[in-house]
Parts: sequence; structure tokens; C-alpha cells
Amino acid sequence: MVASLGSHMTERVVVGMSGGVDSSVAAALLVEQGYDVIGITMRLWTEARPEDYTGRSQCCAIEDIGDARRVAQRLGIPHYTLNLERPFRKFVVDQFIDEYAHGRTPNPCLNCNTFIKFDAFLERAQALGADWIATGHYARTATGPDGRPQLLRGVDRDKDQSYFLYTLRPDALAMTRFPVGDLQKSEVRAVAERHHLAVADKPESADICFVPGGDYRAVVATKVADRPGLMLDIEGREVGRHRGIQHFTIGQRKGLEIGGGGERRFVTGIDAETNVVTIGSVEDLLVERIALSDVRWLSRPVDRLQVQLRYRSAPISARLDGKRLVLDEPAKAVAPGQAAVFYDGERVLGGGTVETAA
Repeated sequence: MVASLGSHMTERVVVGMSGGVDSSVAAALLVEQGYDVIGITMRLWTEARPEDYTGRSQCCAIEDIGDARRVAQRLGIPHYTLNLERPFRKFVVDQFIDEYAHGRTPNPCLNCNTFIKFDAFLERAQALGADWIATGHYARTATGPDGRPQLLRGVDRDKDQSYFLYTLRPDALAMTRFPVGDLQKSEVRAVAERHHLAVADKPESADICFVPGGDYRAVVATKVADRPGLMLDIEGREVGRHRGIQHFTIGQRKGLEIGGGGERRFVTGIDAETNVVTIGSVEDLLVERIALSDVRWLSRPVDRLQVQLRYRSAPISARLDGKRLVLDEPAKAVAPGQAAVFYDGERVLGGGTVETAA
């Protein structure tokens, strides 16, 4: 259970309310704790057709605005809708498409957090006189020995979202609260039921909001035309042809259409400059050295750390030499464009973007 933090009537918290159970409970907990709470729902993407999401809950769907408004009414707090569709398209959707067009594997949630949820949203919250902002992310904050804010994993490791938050500016992190970060998902739903929130049993989002059914190729195809090219093995021999590099990701096995009998072959490289897709064995996917760009730190830089290379992957011990990671054990299918997030146990140290891996 969450202990009450006492009365905070003079402190205003603006909560990003997506219409889901997590952000709704974040708002409910803050109301319980006596804060002056305002809910804001960010309108990010309204172009998808509802039929594309039959049987699933779409992240940031237009219907979620109504759910968030009903929760706010139940809690007795003001609620506003903030239209951020234009910056969302520019910084999230267009960059997502551009990355695939250049043979990279992007993570749109990182850009959404960086440019939308903790930038444009924070600016609007400050205009409303916010002392704090809050979201429904499964993460925690703490104050370090040096007085600087620290980002920690959420208590529910199955839901932990700290991986997507390493790009937060220190000033944004210092102003942010994650009310559900200390809870298990089952406890979050129990709080929603206690407050009689209509979203208590609402299913979790299953898709990226602008990628219905998880078919990213359909989204990329709206802006990027196919450009056929060669498929080579690691020795440089032609093994087939492809219709466009944007249809492939590192580690992909299905849809290669190169024959080869029972031998398992995978995409091991994508070169946008030469328009070549390289095919190899599972052993060829293993890497021990990773070059990074855009390295950011939430705490003092260190040489030894654990690095998480995907949202659900286990951390790997590594040494950071400048902007190059040297892994203690090989990792598989590391793709340019992915995030490499640095940890020290529960604490997020920072992270960077994968450029090359070998």
C-alpha cells in the first residue's frame, strides 16, 4: 500500500492522463495525498482507424481522451486536452520513418518522452503554475548523495519503464513524480477499483499509436518508396535481392525469400549507402563492441556499468571506453538506432544510441 504523504494543498501537480489505468491511478493517488491536481491529456495521433485496433487497446487513441475526462470528473479535478499532434508527427512519426529509411531500428517511445511528454507537456504544466508534473510510468525517483535527482527502476520489474526515460533532462526529472512506481500492476488496478474508476479493467495498449497491428512497414511505405537492391552473405556473395532496406531489421529471419534449405539465416547488416542487406548465421549476430552516439548522463559518468539493449532484455555488464561499449559477454542482434541504457543496479545512469556493433 502507498502511505499518505500528508497535505500538499499548496503544491500543484499536473498529471499526464493518457486515459489508461496507470495514469488514472497516478492522479488518484496524488488527490489522496492532498495535492492540487490538474489532469492533461495529450492529443498525439488521431489518424488511425478504430477498425485497425479491433480487440486491442490503442495507445493515445482519441477515445482515451473521453476516458481521461471521466476519470478526472470522478476525482473532482480539472481536465484539459493539449493538442500536440504537430510536434508528435515531426519529432516522433517522421523520425521513425526516416530511421527505417536509413536501415536503422528506432524506438519511438524514447522520442515521445524526450520531445513530447517531458518537453512540450512540461512547458504547458509550468504555464499552469505546476510545482510538479506526474505520469503513470513505472519508474521511481530519489535524491542522490550529491543532491541531484536519480531515476530508479519501477518496483514491478515486469512493467518497469525506466529504459524509456534515460533521456530526461535533469531539470525535468527533478520536477517529475511517478506515483505508481512503487506499486505492482495488481495494486494499481486495486487502487482504481477502490476509487470506482471506469478504467480499472481497461486492457493495456498493445500497439504503437501510429503503427496499427504492429505493421511498421505500412507506416514507412506512406513516405518511402521501395528501392530494390542486393542481398549478400557475409563473404560478399549474392544470395538474393530485396525490395527495399526499410523492410528489414537486424536479426530478422522471416520474409527473407532467399531459399537455403534448412539453414537458419538472419539479417546481420543493413547498409543504406550501398542499399545492401547482409545475411548470416545466428553466430554472426553476436557482438561484443558497440559504438554509441548522443551519450547522456543522469549521474556522474562511470566506466563500469550494466547496459540494457532492449526494453525487455537482461542487463549485461560492460565497460564504457569513451563512446564505445565493451561487453563482458556477447549480445545478439544489436541494431543501429536502438537505445543502450546504462544502469547501476536499480539506478539509471544514462544511455546512448547504438551506431555500430561488432
